[in-house]
Amino acid sequence: MKKKIKVLNEESGQSSAELMLLMGTIIVIVLLVGIYVTNILHSIDDGLKSLVENGRDSLINKL
Repeated sequence: MKKKIKVLNEESGQSSAELMLLMGTIIVIVLLVGIYVTNILHSIDDGLKSLVENGRDSLINKL
């Protein structure tokens, strides 16, 4: 007694569309996180530059 194996064919392309939407969402999230992290790094960099310049100016004025 043989069992018939039913082959499921999805011809509508729904899985491809879902995969594309998922990949698009992941790309958008990665870009948003990258922009957020870049903004944080720039603010830290500006703060450190300001601190170094103020310290340098203070030392020069003491001399």
